[in-house]
Amino acid sequence: MKVRFTDGRIRVRIDDLELAALGQGHVLRVQVPWSGGGWSLTLDPLLDRVIGDEGRLRVGVKDVLEVLDAPEREGVTISGPPKISVEKDYGPQHA
Repeated sequence: MKVRFTDGRIRVRIDDLELAALGQGHVLRVQVPWSGGGWSLTLDPLLDRVIGDEGRLRVGVKDVLEVLDAPEREGVTISGPPKISVEKDYGPQHA
């Protein structure tokens, strides 16, 4: 999972194996801990909302997972705040 922050927006890119894991009910998490704090972003296939707390952001993808899985779709946008784009990032490594 790749995460990019811009002003008021978060862009998350997942590969085909990560999308399959979400479809099987697995939570995806990326985190950066440091002394006295840290940051994490979680994609949760069982949650239907965005929850943020002290450097932790849980993004519920329950309501958009079926749409994201459609072959013709490149991604979905989840209203926030913040606004979150979850996009497919399929490379040749899993073809």
